[in-house]
Amino acid sequence: MKLLVCISKTPETTAKIAFTDNNTSFDTNGVTMMMNPYDEWYALVRALELKEAHGGSVTIINVGTANNDTIIRKGLAIGADDAVRIDAEPTSALFTARQIAAYAKDKAFDLIFTGKETIDYNGSEVAPMLAELLDMPCISYASKLEMEGDTAVVSREIEGGTEVAEVSTPCVISAAKGLAEQRIPNMRGIMMAKRKPLEVVPPIEADEPVQIAAYALPPEKGAVKMIDPDQIDQLVTLLHEEAKVI
Repeated sequence: MKLLVCISKTPETTAKIAFTDNNTSFDTNGVTMMMNPYDEWYALVRALELKEAHGGSVTIINVGTANNDTIIRKGLAIGADDAVRIDAEPTSALFTARQIAAYAKDKAFDLIFTGKETIDYNGSEVAPMLAELLDMPCISYASKLEMEGDTAVVSREIEGGTEVAEVSTPCVISAAKGLAEQRIPNMRGIMMAKRKPLEVVPPIEADEPVQIAAYALPPEKGAVKMIDPDQIDQLVTLLHEEAKVI
């Protein structure tokens, strides 16, 4: 099997979020960056499991600058065979999908994995866009995946239950929690990653229809209000008029 895993760089979950340039850019000063967990823990690891079970190769791909090489090398340390970095700053989900599609279109990948979303934008857009650009079927939010010949049997959680779908390869799968379990790179993997190939390719020209107007932080949470257990009417009023949850 020939597998491609799309990885992205995100701030650590404990990072303090702030913006610069009149609230049009994320302020990275003092922020530690990491591989997006949905890409690393679920998409990449499941791809490696499929390779181990069925043979083949796993390539990881990232759209970004040389600053992303550290997280790419981590993916190689976990077990990917090789890596590609498209040398461009990602400006939108569509831009990212177009760059990856341009690289992948003639490479005959059987499965293309993404995480279900990045933890900074939560857009869940790249996988379906990529599938559309490559004219492939797409299944999002996969929590289980097994191969039966050239058919992927995919389970995903839906409201009130689980949906099971079958899709012929090649296809695009976005990975959700449960698809695999996190792997920690060992010393041998870290040393081998230094010798694995990382190909840097130029981006294609692509129109950018999306421009960031501004970012804004969510409103600060108010102070906690303590309600006497006997004051049920007051609690109901606050939940209805202030919290607006009932």
